[in-house]
This record gives sequence, C-alpha cells and structure tokens, in this order.
Amino acid sequence: MDVLAERLDAKLREWKPNISASVRQRVTEIINFADHDILDIIQSRSVEQEVLNLLDESTTRRNLVG
Repeated sequence: MDVLAERLDAKLREWKPNISASVRQRVTEIINFADHDILDIIQSRSVEQEVLNLLDESTTRRNLVG
C-alpha cells in the first residue's frame, strides 16, 4: 500500500467519526475529479476561497479601524 494511503487509513481510524466522514467525502470528490480529469476545478475553488478570505479580512480590518 502507498505510504499516503497507509497514513490516511490510520488517520481515518484515529479521528472523530464526523471528521473521518468529512475527509472520506472530500477524498471521494477528489478521486471523482481525477477520474474525469477535472482536478483544475479544485484549484479554482481553492483560489476563490483565498480571495473570499482576503476580502473578509479586509472588511474586518476596516470595521475595526473605522
């Protein structure tokens, strides 16, 4: 078994059930994206989330200063 798969297997048994379920769901999504050769969608979502986080931080800072 691949080292990454072994580590994931161990962590899934170690984490709380709700965390393990969430990780399983996300890994399943990534596998589906890879099967359909659309992994770039994940990167787009990640970049979108980073932008939203930056906007939230900017708004929070303005509210604290103003």
